[in-house]
Amino acid sequence: METLIELFDERPLENVLGVEMFQPKRAVYICPESVARDTALHKKMRAYFSHRKQRTELIFFKADIFEVSSVLTLLRSIVERYPDCAMDITGGTDAVLFAAGVLSAETPIPVFTYSRKKNCYYNIRNAAFADGLVCPIRYPVEDFFRMAGGSVREGRVSNALLERYLQDFDPFFQVYLQHRKDWVKVVTYLQRLSPAGSEGTFSLEVSGPYTVKGERGSRIDAPESALRELEAIGFLSGLHISGEGVSFRFRDGQIRAWLRDVGSVLETYVYKACLDTGVFDDVRLSVIVDWEGDNKASAVSNELDVMCSRGVVPLFISCKTCDVKTEALNELAVLRDRFGGQMARAAIVTAERANARVRSRAAELNIQVIDLADLAAEKLQARLKRCMRTGI
Repeated sequence: METLIELFDERPLENVLGVEMFQPKRAVYICPESVARDTALHKKMRAYFSHRKQRTELIFFKADIFEVSSVLTLLRSIVERYPDCAMDITGGTDAVLFAAGVLSAETPIPVFTYSRKKNCYYNIRNAAFADGLVCPIRYPVEDFFRMAGGSVREGRVSNALLERYLQDFDPFFQVYLQHRKDWVKVVTYLQRLSPAGSEGTFSLEVSGPYTVKGERGSRIDAPESALRELEAIGFLSGLHISGEGVSFRFRDGQIRAWLRDVGSVLETYVYKACLDTGVFDDVRLSVIVDWEGDNKASAVSNELDVMCSRGVVPLFISCKTCDVKTEALNELAVLRDRFGGQMARAAIVTAERANARVRSRAAELNIQVIDLADLAAEKLQARLKRCMRTGI
C-alpha cells in the first residue's frame, strides 16, 4: 500500500491515526469544499506530521460529501490514479461511507476501520494486514492540540519545575481541607501582606498588620492556625504572630505564587493524583490552549487546569474550589470535543458538594463529576481511573 484514502472528519484523531499507523507514501483526503480550499489547515496538518516525523505526502480532494454519486466518482478516479491504495473508513459522513461501500463492491482495494472501543483495526474487505492490529501509539498532551491545528503553551507554572514539589502537594491539600471554608480569606490575607512591587518584583520576606482590608470594606484577621500549618509543611518559615502584626518568609517564589492563588491548591493536588494513578502517559498542569496555533495576541485561547493522556485518549480536567457553574461545564465540553473528539474524556473536580442540577447537566455533556465527598474520602485516584474506563 502506497496510498491511503482517508475520509476527512471533523474529529482530528480520525484524520491522522490511520496515516501514523500505516505510514503510506501518500494520504488522499476526501474533503468538503471548505476543507479542500483551506490551505492554512493543510499547512497545519503537514506541520503536525512533520512534528511526528511522518513524511507522508498529503493530498486534498474536494467532493460534495452529502452526495453519494459525487463521492463515488471521485473515489473511482483516485483508485484509477493510485491503484496500489487502501481505504480507511473510520471517519466521514454517511454519504461518503455509502460511496466507499459501493466502491468496495466494485474493486478489490483493501478496506479497514478502527475500533475506538477495542483500540485496534479491523479488516472490512481484503485488508488482512489490519485485522486485529492493536494501535500502539501513545500521544503526549501537546499532540492532541497540534493535530487539531492548535497549540499549547505553559500557563501559570512551568511543568519542568513540578517534580521538585511533588512531595508538597498532598500536605498542602490537607491544610486546605482543614481551612476550606475560609480559604479565600487565607489567600486574601497572604495577598495583602505580599503585594507585587514595580515591574512584578517581589520579596520573599513578608511583614504586615494583624488585620487587613478584605472585600467590600470587610476586615480580615490573620488566619493564625492556617499560617502555622503552612509553616509546619515548610511553605513558610520564621513565622511570628503578635497582636500588632505578622511576619514570615515564603520558601520560594513558586510557593508564594501558589499561596496567593485560590485555585492552585486543588489543581496541584489533582495533578499529583493523576501521576499517582500510574495509568497516564503524560500529565500537564495549567495548559494554555491556543485554538489557531499561531500564538497571536488576538488568538482565541483557554486555560485548562489539568490534562492527561493515555494512548490515543485524552482526559480534560477542570478544577473548581467553588460551586460548579453551567458555563464551566459547557466550556469544558467544547474544549474536549474540539481537541479530543469522540474518544476524549472530561471531568470536573470541585471542592464543594455537587448538586443535582450540576450532575444532571454534566451527565448530558458526558462529563464526570468528582466532588468534595470523593476528595475527603481519598477516592480521587479511583475516580480518575474510572474516567478512562467509562465516558461518565
